[in-house]
Amino acid sequence: MFTLLRLLLAVVLVWGLAACEFSESSSGQDSVEVAPESEQPPADVEDSVDPDASEQDETASPGPTPTPAPRSGLRGDALTALATLKVKGRAPMTGYTREMFGPAWMDTDRNGCDTRNDILAAYLSATQVESNGCVVTSGVLADLYTGTSIYFYRGHGALVDVDHVVALANSWATGSSTWSMQQRAALANDPLNLLPVDASANRQKGDGDAATWLPPHKRFRCAYVARQVTVKQKYALWVTRPEAAAIERILATCPGEPLTEDTAQLPTATDQAVREPVRTSSPAPKPKPARTKTPAPARLTPVHYQNCTAARDAGAAPVRAGEPGYGRHLDRDGDGVGCE
Repeated sequence: MFTLLRLLLAVVLVWGLAACEFSESSSGQDSVEVAPESEQPPADVEDSVDPDASEQDETASPGPTPTPAPRSGLRGDALTALATLKVKGRAPMTGYTREMFGPAWMDTDRNGCDTRNDILAAYLSATQVESNGCVVTSGVLADLYTGTSIYFYRGHGALVDVDHVVALANSWATGSSTWSMQQRAALANDPLNLLPVDASANRQKGDGDAATWLPPHKRFRCAYVARQVTVKQKYALWVTRPEAAAIERILATCPGEPLTEDTAQLPTATDQAVREPVRTSSPAPKPKPARTKTPAPARLTPVHYQNCTAARDAGAAPVRAGEPGYGRHLDRDGDGVGCE
């Protein structure tokens, strides 16, 4: 009996221990939650990020820096800008003179030097200037129009001209005729529209646009027409159809040719006083003298003497050869004198 009791007690103890282990095992499994695979971020992203460092980065980096507004002369390529210009016919040249653009070579930037000497100083090398620091007396020009070098010295007017890239007469025919004097003076003195060049080439150009004249130096032609487009865009001048076609043809050979940078960025109207030239009335032309009709010469009535008696009665004797009334019948001896 006692032995049976001990056996039953051992069975109960073994069963109790097994139940306890099973309960602990089940409890441990229920406490583990496995996140679905789709919700687990990749270890190489999430695990590599330090939350503190992330907060520091957000504080230190305010975001991308805004792009500054483009400067004048850097607003795209010349071909795109050409398409924005108005295309119209030429306006009449009535009233055009150089004086309608103000006095030649003002000091629009107020640096104490006139525009011509500013341009020479900017483009020439090895320059010599007068004691006033302005007047360029000599220098060497790398000429953009011809691709040659020119030794310039003051006083020799056939060496270097300062050219208006958009000729003033061309601007008159494409919009500037309606401007104020301050606007026209600004265009005439804007470094964007000025280049020192070979005088002979400049005089061949005259008032021509791209449809009638291009620099002999072909490598400069793209930059040349791009500068014309830049000037016309800045001053809201239009182009004629042949001019636009010529510029487009040149720019097609150099895709992406940029507009010329407007380094001076002068306003399109000077604030200096510029007076319109006084137009003196021309003296009235002198009246032409009345034309008087010259009377037709009177017709001479043929003179004929029947004989010397008639010649003597008329008081014409003697009658010489060549005189009225002379005839061989009056000059029997043939000496040229009749009725002797």
